[in-house]
Amino acid sequence: MFTIIISYLPYAVVTAYTPGPNNIVSLYAVSQNGWRKGKNVLLGIAVGFLCVMVLCALFCYELAKYVPSAVGVLKYVGSAYIVWLAIHVARSKPDADNQQTISFWQGFFLEFANVKIILYAITIYTGYVLPHESGLLSLLVHAVCITAIGISGNLTWATAGKVFQKFLAKFYRPFNISMALILIYCAIALVLD
Repeated sequence: MFTIIISYLPYAVVTAYTPGPNNIVSLYAVSQNGWRKGKNVLLGIAVGFLCVMVLCALFCYELAKYVPSAVGVLKYVGSAYIVWLAIHVARSKPDADNQQTISFWQGFFLEFANVKIILYAITIYTGYVLPHESGLLSLLVHAVCITAIGISGNLTWATAGKVFQKFLAKFYRPFNISMALILIYCAIALVLD
C-alpha cells in the first residue's frame, strides 16, 4: 500500500496545491472572515472532499464506463456553481457586519460540483490503485489518504489568506475581483476541457 501511495503522491500533491475552486474558496474564506468564521467552509470542503473520494472509490469500476457522459454533465453543473461562487466573492465586503460568509454546506456542495477532484480521484483509483489492489478496505484507505493530501492544499491556501488578511482587507475590492475572475476561469476551463 505504501508503494502505491508513493507512486501517486507527486500527482496528488501537484493537483492539491495548484489553484482550483477549493483552494480559491479556502483562501478567500479565511482572508475575509478569519479562521473562526472561515473554519465552517473549510470543514465543509473537507467533509465533502472525503465523501466524493469515498463515492468515487465505491463506484469507480462502474463510473469508468460512464466517465465521458458523467464528466459531460458534471462539468456544466460544476461550472455553473463555480460562477455562482464567483459572483458571491466579487460582491462581498470585508466589514464586520458582513453576514455573507461562505457556509459549511456551500463548501460541502462545492466538492460534488468540482470536476477537478472527481477526476483526481478517478485518475488515482484507475491509474494507480486498482491495477494493484481491488479490495474495498484498500480503496477506502486510499480515499482517506488522498483526502488528507487534498485538504493539506486547502489549508495551505487558507493560511496564505490569514497571513495576508490585513493587506487583503485594505485592498478587498481588487482582491475579490481577482479571486472571482480566477473562479470564472476555473468554470470556463471545466466547460472547455
